[in-house]
Amino acid sequence: MASRFKTKIIRPVRDTIVYLFLRSLFLFVKLFPRKAVLWWHGVLAKFVFNFFKNSRKTILKQLTMVFGNEKSPKEIRRMGQDVFVNLSKTFTDYAIFSNLTTRKQFLKYFRIEGEEHLRRAYEKGKGVLCLVPHTAGWEFSAIMPPILGYSTSAVSREIKNAELNCLMIKMREKRGMKNYSRVHNVYQKLVEILNEGECMVIMIDQDSKRVRGEFLNFLGMQAYTPLGCARLAMDTGAAIVPMATFRNTDDTYTFKIYPEEPLIVSGNTAEDIRLSTQRHNDIIGEMILSAPAQWVWLHKRWKTTPESLKAYWDNMQKNKDRKK
Repeated sequence: MASRFKTKIIRPVRDTIVYLFLRSLFLFVKLFPRKAVLWWHGVLAKFVFNFFKNSRKTILKQLTMVFGNEKSPKEIRRMGQDVFVNLSKTFTDYAIFSNLTTRKQFLKYFRIEGEEHLRRAYEKGKGVLCLVPHTAGWEFSAIMPPILGYSTSAVSREIKNAELNCLMIKMREKRGMKNYSRVHNVYQKLVEILNEGECMVIMIDQDSKRVRGEFLNFLGMQAYTPLGCARLAMDTGAAIVPMATFRNTDDTYTFKIYPEEPLIVSGNTAEDIRLSTQRHNDIIGEMILSAPAQWVWLHKRWKTTPESLKAYWDNMQKNKDRKK
């Protein structure tokens, strides 16, 4: 009864409050100079970091896992604060920039590096897999290819807050992106999009048991990693082009596009996909290490283990058997 009450009453009310708060924030931040708002939100982020116990614990734990041998606890805590600051400032800018839709408008705040790599891959006509990590500006990374004039699609998991999910999709679509929800058998749709020569934004740097993956090295530790990028490239011939958005010290951004990453092809498809995905992890790791406080360390990247993965799929199979 309590669970049903929470689902039918409390959650919808909470979701509406969150949505209205965010919509009001989109309007509020535009009433003041951008630099003043960013400064104030940076101060607030450092303050809030001290009170979000669970998020702080996750961030500091994972930063210690990666940097514990080279940085002191004090330095790691400062990095953790900077993670909050970067996320806060980037979300603020996402609200401030909500009406920007053209290349010219975005170039007031963004420097583009390496567009020739994307253009060269796109002109092959076999599609481009835009390999994007969750740096603080990942939403900007996702919308930048269509802003630059490249036909682009993306698949995303639906946000549980339906109104907020609708808002995010509208924000992407008004920048020219075609957004698809991650549903059963979406893979074939992705193949069709790439066969039409489009860009496809793909992110493989987060933990998810729901997708096909393998345990591969990520920042020095084994992490369950989706194989979808390499598999799609293998099935379609699409080019793989890494790219990421980084915040500069003056609160402008650099959208950096890296050279195309060749797919490993030896004739052993399963091994080629695994080795190519490991290479993708390495590239993403290099991006993160170039600006470590700009990655989303509050996401539990190493949560899935071989044991928890087996238990998850065993439970899924049991549920299927019950329904038969």
